[in-house]
Amino acid sequence: MEVVRIRRVPGPYQLLADTKLHILAGVAAAVLILMVAGAVLEEVTKRTGRPAAHADSEQQTQQGQQGQQGQHGHQGHQPRLPGSDCRAQTEPLCLCAPGVMVQIVMAFSPLSNGAKILNCELQDEDSLTAVHGLRFLSLAWVILVHTYLQVFAIAENKTLRTVTERNFLFQTVSNATFSVDTFFFISGLLVAFLYFKTTSKNAGGKADAGSKVAPHGAGPAKKDRDGVRPAIAKFFVLIGYRFVRLTPAYLFVLGMVEVSMRWIHNNSVFEPKILDHLNCDRYWWRNALYINSLFPRKDMCMLWSWYMSNDTQFYVIGVLLLLFSARYFRLVAGALVTLMVSSWVTTAFVSVQYEYVARIEEPFDKFDELYDKPWTRLGPYLTGMVTGWLLFKTKNKIHMPVPVVLLGWTLSLLCLASLVYGLLHHRLSIATSAAYVSLGHTAWGVALGWIVVACYTGHGGYINRLLSFRALQPLSRLTYCAYLLHPMIQVLTSYQMDGPLHLHNALVLTLYFGNVVASFLLSFVISLAFEAPVVRLLKIAIPPRGHAD
Repeated sequence: MEVVRIRRVPGPYQLLADTKLHILAGVAAAVLILMVAGAVLEEVTKRTGRPAAHADSEQQTQQGQQGQQGQHGHQGHQPRLPGSDCRAQTEPLCLCAPGVMVQIVMAFSPLSNGAKILNCELQDEDSLTAVHGLRFLSLAWVILVHTYLQVFAIAENKTLRTVTERNFLFQTVSNATFSVDTFFFISGLLVAFLYFKTTSKNAGGKADAGSKVAPHGAGPAKKDRDGVRPAIAKFFVLIGYRFVRLTPAYLFVLGMVEVSMRWIHNNSVFEPKILDHLNCDRYWWRNALYINSLFPRKDMCMLWSWYMSNDTQFYVIGVLLLLFSARYFRLVAGALVTLMVSSWVTTAFVSVQYEYVARIEEPFDKFDELYDKPWTRLGPYLTGMVTGWLLFKTKNKIHMPVPVVLLGWTLSLLCLASLVYGLLHHRLSIATSAAYVSLGHTAWGVALGWIVVACYTGHGGYINRLLSFRALQPLSRLTYCAYLLHPMIQVLTSYQMDGPLHLHNALVLTLYFGNVVASFLLSFVISLAFEAPVVRLLKIAIPPRGHAD
């Protein structure tokens, strides 16, 4: 036995002296003050007759409105009062729309934001309610996989992992890569469905996919001969909207991860392989630009954020296709098919080049080459876009006989089950592995496409009832922040221990449920502080004509 290195625990790092911690604390304090002020203003407006929850929309219609006669008979033009859009006021705030500054502060109110997040009301018939269940179950699946990785990292009886991997149900963990494909599918589905739906509404219900109309947002008074310039302008608006909506919470969590990992490396008796305390300091800008998945795994900050990078890159592609689909539908359809086939061919080529063999023992083998690269993951996103277009095109009028419904459900469930549980006791060849890894992601998206179409058109039965269960709606809204936060919670939980764990499935399940609860509780706080206020601020800055985001 050779002693390689000796490390003192705890080390020299001082948490309270960390500048990054000071920045995080300053941002948190500022947001907390705004949240308190927003809650106070909201209560004031409620008690004086102005529902704060509707302030965003009411300001659009009441801005610039002339003053109204007061209770004591005073009327006429009066100087505008601070924080109000009224020109005359004798009863404080009771008949006046809140001014822009008041709306900005109220955007941080945890009262209305919390009510929106926790809202479980019945949605419209044309809403894709099954998406809520798919999103929550997929994140629960992701947390399960990461919980096993959490335990494997500090377990003392590591040989039990080999025994566990022979279990049939362990394929649920080893093949959980498809859980992220569900997220990609949902993103593509919603982008396409909401884009066509809102474009149709803005065109008076006459627009359709492939019709010759100006791109959404171009306006009838500025029609270009080719429609390129309005589409480009709308493209930058949509990309900017998404960037502003997602990035604040993302970067705040990134700062939390960097500081917590510095503390862990300084105080843990274990030697974490995660280098976020170094990579996040050096390469945070890659995360901010959503390009971190294009770099090697060893240089990535928040390794699990590769999904965010890919999803944003897919969004850029999807928006371009949608904006030009109004005038060049056939060309866009051809481009979509070309992208799909190119993804298959590229993935298969890389798989063969590196002689990859799919097996449950090494689910993250060839991570840099095959797992996280966008060209290997594009299939489910494009499949989701096609599904969204199909739902819009058919307008919920797909009528199928019972045998067709039964066949569709049978093929869909068999496809999902074979992708997840089909590798045990099967040694795939290099060629078969290339087909599995290149076509499997798209096949997963196609199977999900049937589930969404069947649920949306009334052929979902009990599965639709489960996926559309209203209690899942708040959890679905919190999945973004929960996805960002849950690995940090798991690392903090594991590496604070004084010694290793004894691996056992019952222990893993106990930790799993704790991780789920803790992740969603903390995600609710982050969503209240960052995600929900930013969405309301964007509605103030950009009147919501219907964003495909």
